[in-house]
Amino acid sequence: MFNFNVANQKNSIRNMKAYEKLLLENKGWAAEQVEKDPDFFDRLAHLQTPEFLWIGCSDSRVPANEITGTQPGEIFVHRNIANLVINTDVNLLSVLEYAVVHLKVRHVIVCGHYGCGGVKAATTTTDYKQVLNMWLRNIKDVYRLHREELDAIPVEEQRLDRLTELNVQEQVMNLAKTSIIQKAWADRRAPHLHGWVYGLKDGIIKPVFEMQAGTHIDPLYEYDMS
Repeated sequence: MFNFNVANQKNSIRNMKAYEKLLLENKGWAAEQVEKDPDFFDRLAHLQTPEFLWIGCSDSRVPANEITGTQPGEIFVHRNIANLVINTDVNLLSVLEYAVVHLKVRHVIVCGHYGCGGVKAATTTTDYKQVLNMWLRNIKDVYRLHREELDAIPVEEQRLDRLTELNVQEQVMNLAKTSIIQKAWADRRAPHLHGWVYGLKDGIIKPVFEMQAGTHIDPLYEYDMS
């Protein structure tokens, strides 16, 4: 006998708006977590002691928790287009200060990804209008700093992949230039800084750059912490 309740439920789901499906999936996910671990949400509500700050790209294909196999509460996350660390970005700097000073993370990871649309856009002369032009200019500056190496790579995809790696490297350097990181280095010899690139084609993260806590940089950028 045909089950009208099941049929009506299926029709209801089909007729849902996209955002309504997200809310439905959320209820299913929450119920599944409680079924597996009744104390799951109680623990999350009372505890946040992440060891890592993740600065990643806003690209929806690069979710920090999923690609690292970590649970909620284990990674503090900030995301923006092309994973940039800009010294006038109050949003990023507030996240950085909270993570380093208050959460006392041990590691800060800048993770880019191959096939990044922001990196590719920065290599063109397309006018993306004021705000995006300002943002992408930071990646253009990375290209200019490494122009000789990049221009010597004849295949565009390989050139963009290398620019992605160099961009991550420069953003790690930008972290080291902040007084937030330098004060933490002086006070507690942490956090260590890491530059990674995620491969969309194989799901593998490639480490490309690293700075141990206390690493000296150009003296022009080193603050007197005495």
